[in-house]
Amino acid sequence: MRVRGWLKDSHYIKVDEQAAIFLSLIGHGNSNRDLCERFQHSGQTISTYFTNVLKVFLKLSKEIIKPPSFDDIPEEILMDRNHRRYFKGCIGAIDGTHINACVPVSKQIPYRGGKGTTTRNVLCVCSFDMKFTFVYAGWEGSANDCRVLLAALETPRLQFPHPPTDKYYVLDSGYAALPGFLTPFKGEQYHPNDYRGRGRRPRIARELFNHRHSSLRNVIERSFGALKNRFSILRHMPPFTVRKQARIVIICCALHN
Repeated sequence: MRVRGWLKDSHYIKVDEQAAIFLSLIGHGNSNRDLCERFQHSGQTISTYFTNVLKVFLKLSKEIIKPPSFDDIPEEILMDRNHRRYFKGCIGAIDGTHINACVPVSKQIPYRGGKGTTTRNVLCVCSFDMKFTFVYAGWEGSANDCRVLLAALETPRLQFPHPPTDKYYVLDSGYAALPGFLTPFKGEQYHPNDYRGRGRRPRIARELFNHRHSSLRNVIERSFGALKNRFSILRHMPPFTVRKQARIVIICCALHN
């Protein structure tokens, strides 16, 4: 795999087998037992190798998940006439997504989201080439999206990429409208499906704005879809510690990039 070669070239890790074990687990959902049989190692050795590579990828993730230059207008906006005209200052999209979480029964209540399953609420920022530029994976599934974003903004150690005064992110109506964070008009049609079909085109200025805002923000929905389809571990998280599960989410976002 290209990732294994990249790991070697980075000088972070020199054992190809350890990387193979790690990628088999997160990408294909192989169980510990499957990996023991495939690589002819004990479960303890498999676990040790996984932890070793996890630490390596966590270091690399800091180099990979980073904001683009705020001085440049994204190429994807320049190539679209409507976006170029109205959204020149936009530098990315923000949203939260729920990732499967495996937690002990005694700690499950705050992790239960609206669908009753245990999840973690992961806040992400992505650029218009579908790369994640910020990931915050530390909240339980019951946490409100707006609350998670405010926590990210108010926690200096997370180094949230705050936009300059003439730039902004696009977000859905579940978030508060703040300087640097552009939300759609509430009470008007918004999602692309609302405008599909004969006679369902935007009728007033607010609907037109919402339609174009939605088509721009949709990049983060597509990024989440690609991320979850690619890494089966995000759909069926093994019973690692809560902290390790959060790190796995961050690493998957880095590998997606």
